[in-house]
Amino acid sequence: MTIIVHHLENSRSQRVLWMLEELGLPYQVERYARDRKTMLAPPALARIHPLGKSPVIVDGDAENRVVAETGAIIEYLVEKGDGRLGPPAHRESALRYRHFLHYAEGSLMPPLLVKLVLGRVPVMGKVAQKRFQPMIDVHLDYVEAELASRPWFAGDAITAADIMMSFPLEAARSRAGLDASRPATLRWLETIHARPAYQAALAAGGPYAYA
Repeated sequence: MTIIVHHLENSRSQRVLWMLEELGLPYQVERYARDRKTMLAPPALARIHPLGKSPVIVDGDAENRVVAETGAIIEYLVEKGDGRLGPPAHRESALRYRHFLHYAEGSLMPPLLVKLVLGRVPVMGKVAQKRFQPMIDVHLDYVEAELASRPWFAGDAITAADIMMSFPLEAARSRAGLDASRPATLRWLETIHARPAYQAALAAGGPYAYA
């Protein structure tokens, strides 16, 4: 049996593929294309989970258990992988791990999503984007300071917190001002993109706009 990843193109679910590759767990990909007009997920995903969102996994080793929400999936996979990529033993590192595991979606991703939506609003959306950018810059400066002090978000080794942080920072580089003015963050992105497991996840998931 294996894990089925219901994977939406150019989405948060790329992190799940990377996590599975890092852990060496067997999986297969069911890939979905976005609606070209709305850029939303197709209705077919609602047959897997009522919210109709990706990522969703179905674990064939656990009576086809369905798990949704990226953070919940990542924590589920940490458990399934016997704690690999989970919280470090050192207390302070473990607290940083927990913080960034949740910060990725709880604090960093929402303003990036708002900026994306504003960019699709004619005329006034462009004006609102400029006013919104300083809010994003606070987050990017915070991340830069953290990564300037250590190589990974939790400490000296990669953890699931780094996997969770990958998509919002890739999105920020694409559309929210992450550039050479924040070299530690760009170095971190280059490091994760060079990992064999990351490259294998790209091959498994298909074209991905943010790598």
